[in-house]
Amino acid sequence: MKGFDSKFKDFPDYILGITQEIWEQRGLATLHHYYAADIPVRSPGSMVVGNQTVIAATMATLAEFPDRQLLGEDVIWSGSPEEGMLSSHRILTTATHLGNGVYGAASGKALKYRVIADCHAINNQINDEWLIRDQGAVVRQLGLDPKDYAQDLIDREGGPENCVQPFTPAIDQPGPYRGQGNQEEFGEKYASILQRIMAAEVSCIQSQYDRACQSEYPGGVSTHSWGPIERFWMGLRASFPSATFTIDHQIGRQDPLMPPRAAIRFSLQGKHEGWGSFGKPTGADVYIMAAAHVEFGPYGIRREFVVFDETSIWKQILMQTA
Repeated sequence: MKGFDSKFKDFPDYILGITQEIWEQRGLATLHHYYAADIPVRSPGSMVVGNQTVIAATMATLAEFPDRQLLGEDVIWSGSPEEGMLSSHRILTTATHLGNGVYGAASGKALKYRVIADCHAINNQINDEWLIRDQGAVVRQLGLDPKDYAQDLIDREGGPENCVQPFTPAIDQPGPYRGQGNQEEFGEKYASILQRIMAAEVSCIQSQYDRACQSEYPGGVSTHSWGPIERFWMGLRASFPSATFTIDHQIGRQDPLMPPRAAIRFSLQGKHEGWGSFGKPTGADVYIMAAAHVEFGPYGIRREFVVFDETSIWKQILMQTA
């Protein structure tokens, strides 16, 4: 790969390799090398700029979860080494809550949850990032409720006026990446399916998803077949029925020894004005940053992974209604 260290055989190897080097081999100082000094990092819970902030956050996480492992399940990517590449990296994290920190006093509880990180890289360095963690799965495994955790976070951070602001486009600081992925057929196909579901054409699930489809959803939910898929997507859309659905980034890929795949980062922006997955309607303005990966088989989508942060959604609701 032109511009990248020769020890990496391809872009997925680069993403998987530096992730392991930073987290599991404790190469935190390599973030000065692998991350641009002014990198913007967007997550549902905040907007931060700079690799110094990334290093501090990484150290704090490792202090609370010192045995954390990041198992790279897939890297779905687009672009070229010359023009820059965007990786959508799906990670299954395992960790034990062994230290005190943002999640409270050490509980000794074992965790498993997913993260999808979209990173733009060029010349051996990441310079733009979107990071989405299944916080709902984390807090539930610690014995907490996502809504209660969000309220506690608001209180600890000084109340609605002073707490860390969840990410919205209003506080975004654009980085160097301006791409939107590619127009490969399976990315186009998944984008069309999501658009139909968000337009209330829920009937397409039974025609576009394999009847035995495995689905992995926020909150650490693992399910199979059409019924749970319908309930998940309807529960989300019903909570925000008039919210604007936007596909922010789209990749499709066909690689040797892999099924056709797609990675889509999408958002919902609008009012919490319906009964659904987020309880009684409040009228609060909410922005949801989400990412999804799918694998296709002969009978449609055979595996789907969706990640968003329930606690950040609740935080936005509670900041406006508590």
